[in-house]
Amino acid sequence: MDFEPLAEPSSAPHLQAPPPDGILSKVFLNDKGVRGGWRLLMYAAFVAVLGFGGGTVLQRFIHPPRGVFSLGYSFTYEVFSFLVVFGAAMIMSRIEVRSPGVYGLPIRGAFGKLFWQGCLIGLVEVSGLIGLIAAFGGYSFGGLALHGQDLLRWGILWAVFFVFVGLFEEFLFRGYTQYTLADSIGFWPGAIVLSCSFGAVHLGNPGEGWVGAAGVVMIGLVFAFALRRTGNLWLVVGWHASFDFGETFLYSVPNSGIVFEGHLSNASLHGAKWLTGGTVGPEGSVFSFLTMGILTLAIASLFPAKKAAPAAIQENQST
Repeated sequence: MDFEPLAEPSSAPHLQAPPPDGILSKVFLNDKGVRGGWRLLMYAAFVAVLGFGGGTVLQRFIHPPRGVFSLGYSFTYEVFSFLVVFGAAMIMSRIEVRSPGVYGLPIRGAFGKLFWQGCLIGLVEVSGLIGLIAAFGGYSFGGLALHGQDLLRWGILWAVFFVFVGLFEEFLFRGYTQYTLADSIGFWPGAIVLSCSFGAVHLGNPGEGWVGAAGVVMIGLVFAFALRRTGNLWLVVGWHASFDFGETFLYSVPNSGIVFEGHLSNASLHGAKWLTGGTVGPEGSVFSFLTMGILTLAIASLFPAKKAAPAAIQENQST
């Protein structure tokens, strides 16, 4: 897919007619149909209804553990959360008479070439980041913490878990919301708003800080750039998942301020906070901004900008 369906969102033909005159029409409609702000409110309402209804049912069967991390519960939460935000977008696609693929996750590209390219990019990024920290004396791998079947089991569990983390977070911040904001205020203003929100959410993690949150905002903008160049979210889903997998499992360091169980080694970060990221982990390191800058140039080179396809072609190729 070489076009950019989220850069200039297309509307169904009957939504492009000029709105009728009148105060209410001017408040709710524009020349593309229902204004983006109202569509976002509708989407948020569907997310709330699906989340509350589904969550109420889910809590009858699964209860969150008290005071301890449970991968099983967290995995269920991530899968459920993705189904909620994607399900709400499916409803909106029927209302807006669009293929749901235009919101960033076309079925035809599911776990295809872009996804695996993203996985490779994420592993290169986290390996380069850890390598730079280690070169300045800030990282030690330590001895293996897992062996045999435990090593394989945790490796598979974390890989699958972070795929759903990538699906949920990327679609939440760069799926329907990005598409609709781009339609209302433009692609990059929308990306800035959502990337800042992405960073603000991470401030709620234990051990997270302002530098780490700034890094999250930066990576959000880099992901938006990758979305713009590739035309969908599959590259950044793989990228997001493999970077988190690398931090949590392969290199066994804090991930957005959280140290999880089931990591490969007894690794440690030591040295200045600017080098290691402190309690935040490598995301808060000054080298994180360097690696993101290099990868932005790589994305610009690997996926050169091309003219957007006509609206009808976009709709057909996004299914």
